[in-house]
Amino acid sequence: MSQHTDIQSFLDHDQKKDLLRLLSAGSVDDGKSTLIGRLLFDSKKIYEDQLSALERDSKRIGHAGDQIDYALLLDGLKAEREQGITIDVAYRYFSTSKRKFIIADTPGHEQYTRNMVTGASTANLAIILIDARKGVITQTRRHTFLVSLLGIKHIVLAVNKMDLVGYDKEVFDSICNDYKNFVTPLGIPDIYFIPLSALNGDNVVENSEKMPWYHGKNLLQFLEEVHIGSDRNFDDFRFPVQFVLRPTLDFRGFSGKIASGILRKGDQVMALPSRKTSSVTRIITSNGDADYAFPPQAVTVTLADEIDISRGDMIVLPENQPRCDRQFEAMLVWMDETKMDPYAQFYIKHTTNSTRARIDLVRYQVDVNTHEQSTTDALSLNEIGRVVITTNKPLFFDPYQKNHATGSFVLIDPITHNTCAAGMIIDKMNPADLHSRISEPELKKLVEGGKSLISQQELTARYRQKGVTIWITGLHGSGKNMLAFSLERRLFDLGATVVLLDGSTVRSGLTRELDYSPADRAEQLRRVAYISKILNDQGIITICSFISARDDIRKQIAQIIGIERFMMIYMDADLQYCRNNKPELYEKAEAGLLSQLPGYDLVYEVPNDAVFDLKPENLNENIDRIVDYLSEKAVFPADINE
Repeated sequence: MSQHTDIQSFLDHDQKKDLLRLLSAGSVDDGKSTLIGRLLFDSKKIYEDQLSALERDSKRIGHAGDQIDYALLLDGLKAEREQGITIDVAYRYFSTSKRKFIIADTPGHEQYTRNMVTGASTANLAIILIDARKGVITQTRRHTFLVSLLGIKHIVLAVNKMDLVGYDKEVFDSICNDYKNFVTPLGIPDIYFIPLSALNGDNVVENSEKMPWYHGKNLLQFLEEVHIGSDRNFDDFRFPVQFVLRPTLDFRGFSGKIASGILRKGDQVMALPSRKTSSVTRIITSNGDADYAFPPQAVTVTLADEIDISRGDMIVLPENQPRCDRQFEAMLVWMDETKMDPYAQFYIKHTTNSTRARIDLVRYQVDVNTHEQSTTDALSLNEIGRVVITTNKPLFFDPYQKNHATGSFVLIDPITHNTCAAGMIIDKMNPADLHSRISEPELKKLVEGGKSLISQQELTARYRQKGVTIWITGLHGSGKNMLAFSLERRLFDLGATVVLLDGSTVRSGLTRELDYSPADRAEQLRRVAYISKILNDQGIITICSFISARDDIRKQIAQIIGIERFMMIYMDADLQYCRNNKPELYEKAEAGLLSQLPGYDLVYEVPNDAVFDLKPENLNENIDRIVDYLSEKAVFPADINE
């Protein structure tokens, strides 16, 4: 047999080996990185230059005394080496004659929960380390809970540092019993217990003579032999379409990665959401046409009929369809430095589909250390909770425990484009439990009565303010408009949603047919009051600048708008100041060209119930006083918990 044939045979065999993705987890100093480093070292998977660098670094910055510090193989960040802790997720690839491996070394600190979730998201197996001197501790429970949450079905409980307890069998048995009592309710199907010493290599690659009482497999042997083939879902065919392939006018295929199930040539399939059906004519793989395909193969599928299918659609079997819904419950791991805004909109990325989504409800937050549930309105970095999510368009999904590929999603901030959260779908909502659901009779009653379907609490939360009317009264030339427009500018700059109404704007359209008689002036103010009320009902702050000379009219305005959200400000300027400010107006009145000018030939009744009596000379100070008052009264920014 030629050398070329030997190499080709080796490559063919290597190509056929299956892949095991695993992660290591444990508390600080349990020896995760050391164990993985030792596994690589003893299985002869380290190059000579890596070994030389490892020996050099062990003497310089190692934490293993005179021995090689195997953790340095994985702790690549400067901060990790300096502190002797794992911060980032370190991935290492190696293979043996039986299997390929990708190892994720994940952080043990609670503050890096999101990092561990990232590393565990694709893992088939978890190695959870326990320090034999400490036994089952809080971090052990936390990591096991996260592993169960992420649907990992295989756990190796590696009881490390057995050399420091004299390789005592009773210590090992006691830890195993404690762990079994804790883990039973979580329903993890496969748990294997191995006593070892990562630093000395006991039971890592070869069985240790120092623990003759242990008759099980060593770590590498277990990893090579653990059966993971049945972990994949081969029952429910799901094919999210990634893109439509049109290399020529005569070819139209649908490309993507098979998420679950088996597809065979000739199968009858259905496209979602159109629900159109057809049959499979070709299954094209990287090695040419195939009669069938299975996960996680990337394939192109052609159909017998011309069906409108695009990215984000899903091809399934007609007799086995996923859930199709806009609302579902999920476990959510918050991964953003910024605390969750429960009223914000997000992008949701689910399989190849993307749409807008909102978090309707946080049912509870889970303490990852104790598993206790507590009520909360929002999640912070590394926190986990059960939530209700509504999307703009229906998604095609399965419960995460049944199908990881179609049961997982991420939320993305539409502004920063940061990944805010990773989620695992529990199931769709029961129609009777839909959050904020309004029954059809109630809906009809509200609509017929002209009632908004959006509550005041929701408006307050969306705009971060409460709808009020700031009514500025005073004589012509008293500085009303200067205060009104300047206040609008200040509130807008602070992020408020505000509308300004003044005499000239309103008379240009809304009250164009009215004159300046007392009756028409009262009608104008009545219309403005109702406009302000409507805007306030929508959560918008309204600023109104009108002379409104009569006290009884101002009281009627307050009644229309609502006394609790009517705030009157009086611009206290004497007639001489007003003359100087608007001389042309008062000159017309003196010349008899203008009549019924409030304060001149028409009585202006000074209000005695204004929130502020302001002097026009102090514009910035006046604005500061109003803004502070709005904040004090929780108008803007609003206290959404009131």
